[in-house]
Amino acid sequence: MKTHNLTSFVFLAGLVVLLAALLVELPFGHGPMVTGQGILKQAPQTTGTANIVTSVVLGYRGLDTLGELTILFIAATAVGLVLGKQTRQHPIRQGGYILRIAADLLHPFLLLLGVYIIVHGHLTPGGGFQGGVILAIAYFLPLLAGTQNIIQEKLVSILEGLAGTAFISIGLLSMFKHGDFLAPLLGQGTLGELFSGGTLPLLYIAVGLKVGSEMAGLMMRMLQEDEPLA
Repeated sequence: MKTHNLTSFVFLAGLVVLLAALLVELPFGHGPMVTGQGILKQAPQTTGTANIVTSVVLGYRGLDTLGELTILFIAATAVGLVLGKQTRQHPIRQGGYILRIAADLLHPFLLLLGVYIIVHGHLTPGGGFQGGVILAIAYFLPLLAGTQNIIQEKLVSILEGLAGTAFISIGLLSMFKHGDFLAPLLGQGTLGELFSGGTLPLLYIAVGLKVGSEMAGLMMRMLQEDEPLA
């Protein structure tokens, strides 16, 4: 036990020294981020998006975003295989009165919020990943309360596949036309307006639908009841 405490103390002491050296050497709030400074200066004129994060996620590191979507798809598939059993789809038992009323009240607001965050991702903080999760919650809440029946799993899978296909198709079209994967098409528009950023808002819509359908599919599978043993 004493050896463990000594090791922890040495680690914490080294961490404090490292953080102190960074605070002394680097000016607070003005780190030497050469690449980041270049993106901040060029991104609005290059991509036409007021939200610089959108330019990075869907433009400068678009291949990384495609990789993240692939990882999410693989993870969802793996969880589905683990949970995959013969299931029957019949209405979920209704929850309590408060849960049912709250689900009915929050459902349209969550849908509206999710769509707003996705559509305005190139203008304000948010985007496809955040909005997609909110859409999945909007779908899951009525299921949890038992006020809505489970939608066919095939429809969710089709929506997921179409969203992923749209994302890759837009990227390939950009590469064939401009030589860069996911380069903005359709013009940049006026910075700060809804119809700006070229195809980047379309990419966020595809991301939101894909993330939302994958999360909704997982939640739906968890709520399905197992077939009784023969």
